[in-house]
Amino acid sequence: MTARVPKVIATDLDGTLLRRDGSVSPRTLRALRSAVESGCEIVVVTARPPRYVDALAAATGLGGTAICSNGALVYDLGTRTVVRSRPLAVSAARVVATALARTVPGIGFAVEADLKVHFEPSYRLRHTGDRDAAFAVGTLADLWTLPSPIVKLLAHSADHDADFLLAVAERHAAGHAHFTHSGGRGLLEISAPGVTKADTLSSLCASRGLTAQDVVAFGDMPNDLAILTWAGTGYAMANAHPAVRAAVPRHTASNEEDGVAKVLESLFTARQA
Repeated sequence: MTARVPKVIATDLDGTLLRRDGSVSPRTLRALRSAVESGCEIVVVTARPPRYVDALAAATGLGGTAICSNGALVYDLGTRTVVRSRPLAVSAARVVATALARTVPGIGFAVEADLKVHFEPSYRLRHTGDRDAAFAVGTLADLWTLPSPIVKLLAHSADHDADFLLAVAERHAAGHAHFTHSGGRGLLEISAPGVTKADTLSSLCASRGLTAQDVVAFGDMPNDLAILTWAGTGYAMANAHPAVRAAVPRHTASNEEDGVAKVLESLFTARQA
């Protein structure tokens, strides 16, 4: 059955809208613009911080609203301002880091704060795009004394995948934070309790007088699962994490095969002809 025409398209970036090289294909960009011309709002919903969506907006010309850092930030792409923030309490971050350090030898930590990433010496993961926004601190304790609120705590282990870290965190620090991940490279993403992509998108839609039935969503990783099951219509990418493909009944082609565009074309192109 063809899904109803949505009023909001909520899409993840990496592994979903973007190709492996970080680009948006011409076909996908045409499909997004066609949807916007039909009156649909595009909402980027990503684990990435605002500095990444700024670059995407500059490259594609897309504007509007982005939900960043797994729901911790609502960001206006036009004005480049944070319009809502849901920080993680320092006390909770410290408890989680202590629990993980006790059970996962060699694990390192970083925090997203003041639109930058701050990392302690044990945190070895480096994103090329973070070079101008990454700042080293001397010790783990220094992460808890930053002047800005913690948007997201990051934990990385070179020896374990993200599913393992997720299980450990939920076993040893449940209730102190929300745990998820967006890949299998040993990176765990930690937000305040109750902060998810779906919760923030739900609030955003409610402020516009919309419900889940007005939303079509696309994603590929466990941090997308809540939004894919909340939306009236959710699509897992062909390249999605096995748990996501198993939980979401609708599938589309991979990010390399313009899976988002194929769905949008079926929803909008025929109606504009």
